[in-house]
Amino acid sequence: MFGVGMPELLVILVVALLVLGPKRLPEIARSLGRGMAEFRRASNEFTRTLTASIDEPPAPSAQEKPRSEAKPAAESAPTPTKSGDD
Repeated sequence: MFGVGMPELLVILVVALLVLGPKRLPEIARSLGRGMAEFRRASNEFTRTLTASIDEPPAPSAQEKPRSEAKPAAESAPTPTKSGDD
């Protein structure tokens, strides 16, 4: 992954054991593992959201109406009523 082979990994573990001690090393490893798992979950969720938003067609806005739903001007105008003065 990063070009770290078995000898390098062994040296890193020995130095970590000497610096942190045998009691704190498992705690640090556990918290590091949890952090990496949480990062992986967050990156997977981000990828899923991004992919879904790219694949999903955009929704029509409220201002854009299809022509079949628009009313003609004659239907929307009020009809004149007869008054008794004619």
